[in-house]
Amino acid sequence: MPERLLDSMPKEIRVALGQFRDPSDDMLTYIAQLGAQDFQMNNAGFPGDKQWEYEDLLAARKKAEKHGLRLMSLENVPNSFFDKVMLGEPGRDEQIAHMQNTIRNMGRAGIPILGIHWMPSSVWSTNPPAKRRGGSVARRFNIAEHDPDELTFGRVITDEEMWDNFKYYMERILPVAEEFGVTFAVHPDDPPVPQLGGVARIFRNFEGFKRMTDTFDSPNLGLNFCIGCWSEMGGRENVLRGIRYFAPRGKLIYIHFRDVEGTADNFTECYIDEGNLENKLEIMLALKENGFNSFLIDDHVPHMIDDTRWGHRGRAYAIGYLSALIDVVNKMPALSKVNGVPA
Repeated sequence: MPERLLDSMPKEIRVALGQFRDPSDDMLTYIAQLGAQDFQMNNAGFPGDKQWEYEDLLAARKKAEKHGLRLMSLENVPNSFFDKVMLGEPGRDEQIAHMQNTIRNMGRAGIPILGIHWMPSSVWSTNPPAKRRGGSVARRFNIAEHDPDELTFGRVITDEEMWDNFKYYMERILPVAEEFGVTFAVHPDDPPVPQLGGVARIFRNFEGFKRMTDTFDSPNLGLNFCIGCWSEMGGRENVLRGIRYFAPRGKLIYIHFRDVEGTADNFTECYIDEGNLENKLEIMLALKENGFNSFLIDDHVPHMIDDTRWGHRGRAYAIGYLSALIDVVNKMPALSKVNGVPA
């Protein structure tokens, strides 16, 4: 099997930025000013209504390099690229052929990771948003405030149907990813409840991801380990269980490091120093001790006063906090020695 592009990248825990579409000069300058070298484009605004082209992908990577940065990952192709695949509808083979082209083009352009999801009914939130400390605004979800009889696609789609469609997809795109060195990172269902709009959410728990990695034991398929979603699934013990199982097996491709207050059916997103996980240092240390050596992003953050729509202020706070956690876990052996405590 050809070498993964990811294998040539740095092997250390480090911060990156993401959740934006356009790598403008100002955005890339901001990333560098925060001390990061890596970034990820989410729902990237490349041309094309069926696939992404090599020339556009290569131009984005070269632009990153001019700023001294690495374009590590693209996350979430448009749903229109694979909606028929997720639903098992006619036309899915044509969409898969275009996705195979996108993967080839990513590999040729030197972009190592494609973050994917399996949510045809998308991410759900509940309005109005929540108020956090100082009047800041954050996303929330409460299933009790949504219509339990709503059917996004006019019918119920079961767990096994969603699994069969996922297997059909992976059987056809994973060999292409392996050939061209691209690695898939699968995000949990958000929110990770059994179903939304009548559509089963198969990546809602530990068992779903274990089934995925057991079925497709490939170094080119792993998890986008969203700590916020895993916190919703079952709090501290669930997050640590996921890290301790998947990290030593090399299945944590990158991390969304955030948290929530509450559970999958009723939660509010919060600042990085709040949430179900009271000891974020414990989580960062678990990542390091279990062999995680890739990048993490802050993901969602509360919207602060005079912030931009993307959240420059909120993200700067989160990135500073995460950078400090990484610095501490990297220096813990030396700190223990200085203080006379065995490392």
